[in-house]
Order: sequence, then C-alpha cells, then structure tokens
Amino acid sequence: MNTLTRARLAESIYSEVGLSRNESADLLELVLERMAVVLEGGESVKISGFGTFSVRQKGRRIGRNPKTGVEVPILPRRVLVFRPSQVLKARVNHVAVPEGVGDEE
Repeated sequence: MNTLTRARLAESIYSEVGLSRNESADLLELVLERMAVVLEGGESVKISGFGTFSVRQKGRRIGRNPKTGVEVPILPRRVLVFRPSQVLKARVNHVAVPEGVGDEE
C-alpha cells in the first residue's frame, strides 16, 4: 500500500499547476501550516468535497492497563477528528454521488 507523502503532494502540485518545485513545496507547507494554526485555535477546517477536520474535547475518564487490569486515570485532552464528506465516501466506495450531495459542502 502506497502512502501519499508531503514530497509526493508537492511533486503533484509542481506537475499539475506549473509552479517551480520550490514554490510548490512552499505552497503546500503554507496550506498545511494554516490548517494546523486554525485547528490549534479550536476552529474547524472544511474542505468542500473532501471533509472536515475539527477538534473535540474529551473529558477525564478511568481506563485500564490491559496487561495488569489496574485502573488508570486518563486526563482530559483535545483530539483531532476527521469527518469525510459524502462525496469522498462515495469515491472511496466507487459509487455515484447522490444528486445534490456535495453542493453545500
């Protein structure tokens, strides 16, 4: 299974858009940095036809060490959540996108 990396994304931008390799890499880094800053601030990032990245707050809870069974407190934390759009779900499953879906995303 191949993994799409930063380098491959930058190369795709270079070949598709026509920017130089350095400009393509800089553009990608700028987009990723902007997304990270927005998410760090607790806001969501919505990419039409792709999905929404958001931050969710998880409260304190009790977990268990799977080896020993001892209860361990799990501290409150923020987690990153990705919710794919209906368009992306349909593409991944190789089905037609239902009429009207994705227009509002």
